[in-house]
Amino acid sequence: MKPRVILSDKEFRLTIDRLCHQLIENHGDFSDTCLIGVQPRGVALADRIVSRLREKLKGKNLLYGQLDATFYRDDFRRGDKIVTASEMKMEFSIEGKNVVLIDDVFYTGRTIRAAMDALLDFGRPKKVELLTLVDRRFSRHVPIQPDYTGRVIDAVASEYVKVEWAERDGKDKIILSEREKE
Repeated sequence: MKPRVILSDKEFRLTIDRLCHQLIENHGDFSDTCLIGVQPRGVALADRIVSRLREKLKGKNLLYGQLDATFYRDDFRRGDKIVTASEMKMEFSIEGKNVVLIDDVFYTGRTIRAAMDALLDFGRPKKVELLTLVDRRFSRHVPIQPDYTGRVIDAVASEYVKVEWAERDGKDKIILSEREKE
């Protein structure tokens, strides 16, 4: 399978803006809401979302954290590979707040399940929502689904969805390709 661009640079920006407008519609001034990027890849999307929201809300101070769910995963002790955690930045309690978890690609749901477990170490939220840039809807292992989705992709298990970021990769785009054999 030849790699295929699912979302180009221009569409990527429009999708981010649409997701921001949906968040504003549902959370208003964000006085009772915090945004949390799921390490590692959800942080790039969360950084972009938070930056655009601050522009749209004229510099409003938003509660923003970065959550690492590595040690809450159900597979972290499997195999011989040594697992290391990413940096976690959560300098506030989520007690009684609306929480929007942000991740780039929603695949099996296991990462988000682990993130919800990790989240409880910071308080009991009033409500938890999920924002993803890409929803691979044919691959669920747990009954979780996003509240906000940039793009739905019907990809089979042998396909890989890669999100590229201008800051790191030179251009914003989403590519669907054949998964590399291990």
